[in-house]
Amino acid sequence: MSYPKNQFGVPQFPDHDARRLFVLLSAIDLLERPTVSAIADLTSQDRDRIDDDIMRLREEFGVVLHKVGEIYHIESWGDVLQKDGVTRFLKTQ
Repeated sequence: MSYPKNQFGVPQFPDHDARRLFVLLSAIDLLERPTVSAIADLTSQDRDRIDDDIMRLREEFGVVLHKVGEIYHIESWGDVLQKDGVTRFLKTQ
Protein backbone atom coordinates (compact mmCIF):
# COMPACT_ATOMS: atom_id res chain seq x y z
CA MET A 1 0.00 0.00 0.00
CA SER A 2 1.29 3.43 -0.91
CA TYR A 3 0.94 6.44 1.38
CA PRO A 4 1.00 10.11 0.44
CA LYS A 5 4.22 12.02 1.08
CA ASN A 6 4.75 15.59 2.19
CA GLN A 7 6.87 18.15 0.32
CA PHE A 8 10.05 16.57 1.76
CA GLY A 9 9.10 13.07 0.65
CA VAL A 10 8.20 11.91 4.17
CA PRO A 11 5.44 9.28 4.21
CA GLN A 12 2.23 10.38 5.94
CA PHE A 13 1.08 7.30 7.83
CA PRO A 14 -2.32 7.24 9.58
CA ASP A 15 -2.62 8.21 13.25
CA HIS A 16 -1.82 5.36 15.66
CA ASP A 17 0.27 3.60 13.00
CA ALA A 18 3.62 2.57 14.53
CA ARG A 19 5.38 3.75 11.38
CA ARG A 20 4.59 7.34 12.38
CA LEU A 21 6.85 6.72 15.38
CA PHE A 22 9.57 5.42 13.08
CA VAL A 23 9.31 8.60 11.01
CA LEU A 24 9.63 10.66 14.18
CA LEU A 25 12.68 8.74 15.37
CA SER A 26 14.33 8.98 11.96
CA ALA A 27 13.70 12.73 11.87
CA ILE A 28 15.38 13.17 15.26
CA ASP A 29 18.35 11.21 13.97
CA LEU A 30 18.53 13.14 10.70
CA LEU A 31 18.08 16.71 11.89
CA GLU A 32 21.04 18.76 13.09
CA ARG A 33 18.88 20.51 15.74
CA PRO A 34 15.88 18.26 16.35
CA THR A 35 13.48 20.57 18.15
CA VAL A 36 9.72 20.05 18.19
CA SER A 37 9.34 22.74 15.53
CA ALA A 38 12.01 21.28 13.25
CA ILE A 39 10.62 17.76 13.62
CA ALA A 40 7.07 18.95 12.90
CA ASP A 41 8.23 20.93 9.86
CA LEU A 42 10.10 17.94 8.38
CA THR A 43 7.53 15.25 9.15
CA SER A 44 4.26 17.25 8.97
CA GLN A 45 3.31 15.66 12.30
CA ASP A 46 1.31 17.64 14.84
CA ARG A 47 3.62 19.56 17.21
CA ASP A 48 1.29 18.89 20.13
CA ARG A 49 1.64 15.11 19.70
CA ILE A 50 5.41 14.86 19.35
CA ASP A 51 6.16 14.64 23.08
CA ASP A 52 3.46 11.97 23.52
CA ASP A 53 4.86 10.01 20.58
CA ILE A 54 8.37 10.24 22.05
CA MET A 55 6.97 8.70 25.22
CA ARG A 56 5.48 5.89 23.12
CA LEU A 57 8.89 5.27 21.53
CA ARG A 58 10.36 4.94 25.01
CA GLU A 59 7.61 2.70 26.39
CA GLU A 60 6.81 0.50 23.40
CA PHE A 61 10.23 0.13 21.79
CA GLY A 62 12.73 0.87 24.57
CA VAL A 63 14.25 3.84 22.75
CA VAL A 64 16.40 6.02 25.03
CA LEU A 65 15.83 9.69 24.16
CA HIS A 66 16.81 12.79 26.09
CA LYS A 67 15.70 16.36 25.70
CA VAL A 68 18.36 18.93 26.55
CA GLY A 69 16.75 22.35 26.45
CA GLU A 70 14.63 22.10 23.33
CA ILE A 71 16.81 19.60 21.48
CA TYR A 72 16.23 15.84 21.44
CA HIS A 73 19.12 13.39 21.49
CA ILE A 74 18.98 9.67 20.79
CA GLU A 75 21.13 7.72 23.20
CA SER A 76 19.95 4.27 22.09
CA TRP A 77 17.52 2.83 19.56
CA GLY A 78 16.73 0.13 22.14
CA ASP A 79 16.64 -3.63 21.71
CA VAL A 80 13.69 -3.74 19.29
CA LEU A 81 14.49 -1.16 16.60
CA GLN A 82 17.57 -1.07 14.41
CA LYS A 83 18.53 2.27 12.92
CA ASP A 84 19.50 0.85 9.53
CA GLY A 85 16.31 -1.20 9.27
CA VAL A 86 14.00 1.69 10.16
CA THR A 87 15.79 4.08 7.80
CA ARG A 88 15.82 1.56 4.95
CA PHE A 89 12.14 0.76 5.48
CA LEU A 90 11.09 4.39 5.30
CA LYS A 91 12.98 4.93 2.05
CA THR A 92 10.93 2.22 0.36
CA GLN A 93 7.54 3.66 1.33
